[in-house]
Amino acid sequence: MSRFTRTAAAVSTAAVAAGLLVGCAAGEEKSVPELPERICWGGAFAGSDVTPLLPPGKKAEFSPLAGRPFILTGDVDSAVCTLYVDGNTKFQASAEFEEFEESIEWSSWDSADPKPLDVGEKGIVFDRGALAYFTCEPAKNPRSPGKYIELEITADGAPDKVKLQAALPVLMKEFMAFAQRELKCP
Repeated sequence: MSRFTRTAAAVSTAAVAAGLLVGCAAGEEKSVPELPERICWGGAFAGSDVTPLLPPGKKAEFSPLAGRPFILTGDVDSAVCTLYVDGNTKFQASAEFEEFEESIEWSSWDSADPKPLDVGEKGIVFDRGALAYFTCEPAKNPRSPGKYIELEITADGAPDKVKLQAALPVLMKEFMAFAQRELKCP
């Protein structure tokens, strides 16, 4: 057999094998990685509530910060829980401590055409997430600090936008209840 014939045979065998592998991969149904029963800071969310918002992937893992205690004080002014699917951020929840209510400003979200969300003092929901805040300890006067907690949830790559929009208010209420309980807020 000539060198050309052997090369042609090898190339055509490789092409057929690659085609078969692509056909097999295309026929496989990708699934969403399984999550623990409770996620973020030891239990802010039910894993089953977050799973439908995730895209298919092989591996889900949390940032190291997601396992820390949920504490917000003047020294520790934020808490973040990030969930990666195949190495990419696909779900994130964060809380931020603010001393002054005026510090909570969301005009940068105006271009996302947010809708009002009836959670806490004020809330909004936008195409891929939600924001809300509540008063943990009101300021005694306009110049003294208080304790205001801003919460944010984002979900990138959600396969069903309608499910995402329906789930965000429920998740935000769950998040707010968790934050109020953990921070011992009224």
